[in-house]
Amino acid sequence: MIVFAKPIKFAVLFTFGNLLAVGSTAFLLGPAQQLGMMFDPVRVFATAIYLGCVVIALICALWIHSKVLTIIAIIIEIGALIWYSLSYIPFARRMVSELMIRLCDTEL
Repeated sequence: MIVFAKPIKFAVLFTFGNLLAVGSTAFLLGPAQQLGMMFDPVRVFATAIYLGCVVIALICALWIHSKVLTIIAIIIEIGALIWYSLSYIPFARRMVSELMIRLCDTEL
């Protein structure tokens, strides 16, 4: 309910929560190894998209103050976080890509 009642406040809390969740693994692995894993050639694109979406969500919430853009940015941020998380599971991104192609294929 808070998403639609106060999306700007939710976006700020959600985004900082996501950053804390991703950053909390640095406590287990160490910051150098965590950054090395995040910017590994296999997942550098997913990391860049995720961090870009975090910045866009914060800009929409804190600077532009647009509720509609903030909700759209949150949705895109969730998708980017899922795609980034799938990069740690072997063949998960390929499986999801093939599944989406099969589900969204209009040819019967």
